[in-house]
Amino acid sequence: MDPFQFIEKEGYFYGRGTEDIKDGDAIFVTTFIRLKREGYKPDRDIILALTADEEGGSYNGVAWLLKNHRDLVAAEYILNPDAGDFELDRGKRLLVGIQASEKLYADFQLEVRNKGGHSSLPTPDNAIYQLSESLTRLEHYQFPFELNDVTRGYFAKEADIVGGAQGEDMKAILRTPPDQGAIDRLSAVPFYNARIRTTCVATRLDAGDANNALPGFARAIVNCRIFPGHAPEEIRQQLVKVLDEPKIDVTYIDNSGLGPKVNPPSPLRPDVMNGLQKVVDQMWPGVPVVPVMDAGASDGAISRAAGIPTYGVPGVFIDINDDRSHGRDERLPVASFYEGLDFYYRFIKVLTSPQ
Repeated sequence: MDPFQFIEKEGYFYGRGTEDIKDGDAIFVTTFIRLKREGYKPDRDIILALTADEEGGSYNGVAWLLKNHRDLVAAEYILNPDAGDFELDRGKRLLVGIQASEKLYADFQLEVRNKGGHSSLPTPDNAIYQLSESLTRLEHYQFPFELNDVTRGYFAKEADIVGGAQGEDMKAILRTPPDQGAIDRLSAVPFYNARIRTTCVATRLDAGDANNALPGFARAIVNCRIFPGHAPEEIRQQLVKVLDEPKIDVTYIDNSGLGPKVNPPSPLRPDVMNGLQKVVDQMWPGVPVVPVMDAGASDGAISRAAGIPTYGVPGVFIDINDDRSHGRDERLPVASFYEGLDFYYRFIKVLTSPQ
């Protein structure tokens, strides 16, 4: 299927082209055309930047654009429709999540090398054993509990949305000092655990050259999602300590082309937050606006690292029980798309209308 082809069926847009709809390309282009036809005159410049290669490398993406043509996108702040969470649960709108922070994606290669030998003469110096024992230590390690202004705001509002014992735990981790029992219970839930610490997990393994030979090498890829404020080198050094095996070389794999970087949260600007609240009150009264930190990755990490405050506002509600992102059967409710058109038309006008 062509990347821009999709079909409409039973109330959904289906196909890989829905990624471009969901990520805001179609909504932003349509909104700009509508504003132009109406003769709308904003109180500032509005820049539309459409890039390629979000997840395939650094060519012609945001990193390339900021490196080679930053003057074209020298904005006060950025709205990124490919981030944040407008949560829908079986038809009920739960929250409007504005992403003001996200974890930093980082891959690390772990590698052990030794002389190998014939499998009939085992030796204590076995690359597979050395690597696997260290990975087991990583399996049982947890990075320290952390919050920032965004996640504090998130848990403060999420506590009332969730309610019950879990909601009380969310309130308890906001206290000074935070309640350790509450931290432990929330850490047992992958969704919340990912929002209170850096996480690192082994995702790939490769070792040996033949079935009848001792392994001359063993390597693994560990994927980390780094809590904002920490650089990849800091995490690499912590991995070295946790693995506790001098023979393992730990190397940061930079896929961005930007080099080591940090990913600071964006300040919760009153004009953006109040503007968002105003539109939500118009369209979906009673739905809470919540600042969120995404555990996944978006281009917002690149623009924040470049010093431009960035806010993830998807504009379309997606059912939390039906996330098919990047899959063959990726889909988006047709009604959500048209709501997104209305939402962004209103939101851009609120943010850019003369006061």
